[in-house]
Amino acid sequence: MYPVIEWKDDAVVMLDQRLLPGEKKFITLRSHKDVARSIREMVIRGAPAIGIAAAYGIALGVSELEGDPRLQQSPKGTPPQQEGQPGFLEGKFGEIVAAITATRPTAVNLFWAAARMERVFQAHKDDFRRLRQELLAAAEAMDREDYEINHAIGRNGQELLKSGDTILTHCNAGALATAGYGTALGVVRAAIEAGKTIQVIAGETRPYLQGARLTVWELQEDGIPVTLITDGMAGHVMQKRMAQAVIVGADRVAANGDTANKIGTYSLAVLARYHGIPFYIAAPLSTIDTGTASGAGIIIEERDPAEVRNFRGQVTARPQTAVYNPAFDVTPAELITAIITDEKVLYPPYGQGIASLKGLRQK
Repeated sequence: MYPVIEWKDDAVVMLDQRLLPGEKKFITLRSHKDVARSIREMVIRGAPAIGIAAAYGIALGVSELEGDPRLQQSPKGTPPQQEGQPGFLEGKFGEIVAAITATRPTAVNLFWAAARMERVFQAHKDDFRRLRQELLAAAEAMDREDYEINHAIGRNGQELLKSGDTILTHCNAGALATAGYGTALGVVRAAIEAGKTIQVIAGETRPYLQGARLTVWELQEDGIPVTLITDGMAGHVMQKRMAQAVIVGADRVAANGDTANKIGTYSLAVLARYHGIPFYIAAPLSTIDTGTASGAGIIIEERDPAEVRNFRGQVTARPQTAVYNPAFDVTPAELITAIITDEKVLYPPYGQGIASLKGLRQK
C-alpha cells in the first residue's frame, strides 16, 4: 500500500483520500493549520491515522517558530523568554495543539497523540533545538509503532476466523486508516497470511462512501476478494448467511466497552445479534479511553449537511432539505462479541478486561 502520511523535507505529506479511487495524489502541507484543515476535511481519516497526523502537525507547528525573534535563541539553543513576552513558547504550543485537536472530536487518538506530544514539550521546552528534534522523533515513533500494533491486532484477531469465512466490514479500517496494514482489515490480512481463505463484503458507508471508495480499492490493490454492497443490504446478507463475522474498527472505546465507530455500525451490531453472527471490534490500545465511563460520554461529531445533499458535485437532494449528519454512532458493549486489541482479545465483561490491559497502564 501507499504511505498514507509521512514527514518529508520538513513538511507533512499526505495521500489525499478524498480523490480515491479515481486519483492517487499526494499533497504537501507546510503549516500546522494546513494539517488541521486536512484532518477536518478528511484528506486523512481513520482514528490511528488521525493521531499520527496530529503528532506530525504539532511537530510542524513548533518547527514553524524557528527564527521567530520572540524566541531569540542563545548559542546553546536555549530560548529565553524575551522581556515583555513571558511564556511565548508555551502559549504558541497551546495554540498549535488547540488548532489540531479542534478538528475531529470523536476520534480519541487525536487527543492521545496531543497528550503524548505535550509530555515531550514539557520535557524539552527549555531547549528549542532539542525540542524540535524530540517532537519529530515522537511523531515518527508513533507512526512506526502503529504499523507494528496493527500487525499485533491482526495476529490476535485472525485466530477468531476460519478458512472459508466471509467477513462483513463497514467504513475503512485498513491500511488507509492507519500507518499501514489496518485494524479490522489487518485481521483479514493476517488470516490470509496464515493460509486461510478469506473474502470480504464491504458496505458502501454513506454518506462519504469510505467503504466503496477506500476499503474496496485497497483490498483490490492487495488482491483480496471483496464484494461491495449498499448499507441497506446488510440485513439481507446476514439473513442469507453470506457472512460469518462482522469486523469493524473504532474511533473511541469507553471504559465499559461501548464503542463509537462510523455511523451505521450500531445497526450492523443489532443485525448481527439477531442473526447470531459474531460482531468484533478491532482497535489499538490508543483508541481505548478509560476517562470516558460509557458511550453516553462520547461526543458525536456532526458534519456538514452538504455531504448528504451532494456528492462530488452531484446534487442528491434539494438545497433547502433539512439534514441530520452524525459521523459516528455508539454500539453498546452488550452487542460486541469481542474487542481485538494489540495486547489481547477482550471478552465480556469489558470493564474488567480493559482494566486488566497492561499497555493502558503504561500510556
